[in-house]
Formats: sequence, structure tokens, C-alpha cells
Amino acid sequence: MAATRLELNVMRLLSRCEALAAERRDPEEWRLEKYVAALEDMLRELKKQSSKPAPELLNEYSRKVDFLKGLLEAEKLSSSTEKALANQFLAPGRTPTTTKERTPATKTVHLQTKARCTGKMRSELLGTDPLAISDSEELNVRKRKGLVSDEKQSAVELDAVLQHHQDMQEKLAEEMLSLARSLKNNTLAAQNVIKQDNQTLSHSLRMADQNFEKLKDESDRLEQHAKKSVNWLLWIMLIVVCFIFISMILFIRIFPKLK
Repeated sequence: MAATRLELNVMRLLSRCEALAAERRDPEEWRLEKYVAALEDMLRELKKQSSKPAPELLNEYSRKVDFLKGLLEAEKLSSSTEKALANQFLAPGRTPTTTKERTPATKTVHLQTKARCTGKMRSELLGTDPLAISDSEELNVRKRKGLVSDEKQSAVELDAVLQHHQDMQEKLAEEMLSLARSLKNNTLAAQNVIKQDNQTLSHSLRMADQNFEKLKDESDRLEQHAKKSVNWLLWIMLIVVCFIFISMILFIRIFPKLK
């Protein structure tokens, strides 16, 4: 399906943003940030169209836009260490934006940015000139990109750099995974303790309820027993009084009054 006018504009603006990101910019440079904001708006409009591109292509556009946003946010950080760590988590595009590119421009920008951050960190540690180291790193990245005549050599070097950064990312991911596992184990242990406490509390409540029911039953039985005892005592007293009364009458009849 042929690309719409909006999609062509998105591709052109995206290519322009990638070119600006690859350049060495002044801190007061504002165009890239404005271009990326406009690119976000255009991408949202593109997703709403009925004749929108394939989902894979839209995901690739979104991936590149997110990469540029993350790159701008990383540049606003204060220390070189924070910038380098933020760049490690950036995910460049997988496919070239234009047919003129042999490798994705965002991937090249990613390598250049990593090289600059590495150069600044090295200069802070060794006390050397950061511009010279940064230029040297950027030159090496450009050579890896394929500016040298030997394309095979360039491809091998670029693959080596990508492999190196991929190894660093995997190592960082393993450390984060180890921390996540430790946190999960601690959470599970705390959850088990809380569960056991809840079970103990529930058992105590059940025992208290059972004791209360037993106490209530015993109280009822004692009350009934007391009522029965009172009834028997009343009947015995009544019988004794009747017996005495009858005995007195018989005594009077048998032994009349003396004259």
C-alpha cells in the first residue's frame, strides 16, 4: 500500500531528527526537542487514520520516537555517569528510515552518544581533554559505520562494538535480575511470616470462640441445675410442713385436753 502524505511527512521529519541527533549540538539548541514533539503529534494522528501503515511499521516509528525522547532526556542529566547509564537503556530502531541508509541512523546515534559519554567519563577519571577523546571515539564510530573503503572491515568492527554494548547490557540486566530475585525472596519470606502470624491469630480466635461457647453452655447448665435444686428444696419443705401439720392434728385427736 502506498504511503500517505502524513506518513511521508513523518518519515521526512524523523530522518531530519535523526540527522540533528547525530550532530554535535549546543546546549541551547532547541530545534530537535521541538521537532520530536511535533513528530509525536504526527505519529498520533497517523495511528488514528483509517489507511494507517502496518502495525510493525508503526511500532518501528514509535520505537525511534521513544529513542529520540530518551536521548533528549539523557542529555539533560547532570553527570556523565547518569548519562551513560541512561543511554544503556535506550533502544534504537531496527530498520533504516530511508533507503539511503545501510544501518539504522538511530543505532549510529546510539553508538555516537555512548562513545561521547564514555569519553567524558574517561576524561573525568584521567583528567584528560574530553573533546579530544570524544572526537576520537566519534571518529572510530564513524569508521565502524562504514565511511572507510573496506566495507567488510567496517561491518566487522561495527558488529564488535554492538556485541560489546550488548554484553554490557546483558551484564547489567543480569545484575538487575539478581536484585529482583533477592527482593522477591525477601518479599516471599515476609509474606510467609505474615501468613503464619495470620494463621496463629485465626487459631487463637477460634479457640477463644470455642471457649466462650463452652463457658456459655456450662453457665446454662449451672443455671438449670440451680433452678432444679431450688424446686426440690421447696417441695421437701412443703412436705415437711404438711407432715408436721398432720402430726399435730393427730396428736390433738389422740391426746385430748386434760380437764
